[in-house]
Amino acid sequence: LIKPDGFVHRTEIIDIIKENGFSIVQEKEISATREKYALFYKDHEGQPYFDKLLTFMSSGPIVVLVLAKKDAISEWRKLIGPTNSNEAREKVPNSIRAKFGTDGTENAVHGSGNEADAHREINFFFPNMVVDPLPTKEQAETYLAKYVHPLLNQGLLQLCKVKPEDPTAWLGTWLLENNPNQPAEKMF
Repeated sequence: LIKPDGFVHRTEIIDIIKENGFSIVQEKEISATREKYALFYKDHEGQPYFDKLLTFMSSGPIVVLVLAKKDAISEWRKLIGPTNSNEAREKVPNSIRAKFGTDGTENAVHGSGNEADAHREINFFFPNMVVDPLPTKEQAETYLAKYVHPLLNQGLLQLCKVKPEDPTAWLGTWLLENNPNQPAEKMF
């Protein structure tokens, strides 16, 4: 999350995120109520800072991001720095919180603490999103070799035989018509 105090710097923060090798899988800007944030931060209920946190989070818009990268959670935690922005300025001066945060609550960004938290938090803001890890290079190559390359080779061979006027459109149509995963038509 890019919090309300970081919202004015969202473009710069997103640039830093991308420069550090993260992919943005989902993104949306929202404004929410104290009640919604009370649900999101329910694990912090009872803490002395809880009321201040809810007031702060509901004070303005935020950017909700789903990020992907190998070891994304630990890499994100390194990039954002310590929770307290003053500590971040001392220990990790190039971190996002050091650059854009004010203190321990108004610290520009939120980062999930672990994989279970990340799944819960993603589902909170994107309830219809399927959270799967990115495939490894080997898994992607295996998938392409098994499912994509054979069909694409058939289509390209047909393209060479037909020699259509608009090869790109022809190939696109051919791939759609020959998609082995398309639903079968129901006969009534």
